[in-house]
Amino acid sequence: MRPSWDDYFMEITYVVASRSTCIRRKVGAIIVKDKHILTSGYNGVPSGLRHCADTYCMRDKLAIPSGVRHELCRGLHAEQNAIIQSAVHGVSIAGGTLYSTTQPCVLCSKMIINAQLKTIVFAGSYPDSLSLELLEEAGIELVHWTKGEK
Repeated sequence: MRPSWDDYFMEITYVVASRSTCIRRKVGAIIVKDKHILTSGYNGVPSGLRHCADTYCMRDKLAIPSGVRHELCRGLHAEQNAIIQSAVHGVSIAGGTLYSTTQPCVLCSKMIINAQLKTIVFAGSYPDSLSLELLEEAGIELVHWTKGEK
């Protein structure tokens, strides 16, 4: 039996997450349109900067839990990097689907809304109910993926 498209794209998203330079959580994201992968992103520091493994994790040092104080981090989220890559390479992602290894936070959700993505397929949860509220209000379809489900 052939796996579903969601299973196929999520498998790729987990490979992208393996490139993450974050020492707390490895997250990957890809943006797909018409069954074509347009961009990918993983969480980590901006290009050219030292990785947290080479410096320190500010969030660990300050004991900041997941889901709060996003600004106190040297890194970008995977979803942010996938959206940024579309701008860098001049690729329209409007109407596309974002696949992510975790539920987007509120900052990423606002970017997803303005990037005009239509669907988010995500695996892991994230402690951010406001993100879900905004995505629902914007009419973005949310699919909580579990391997093998159709």
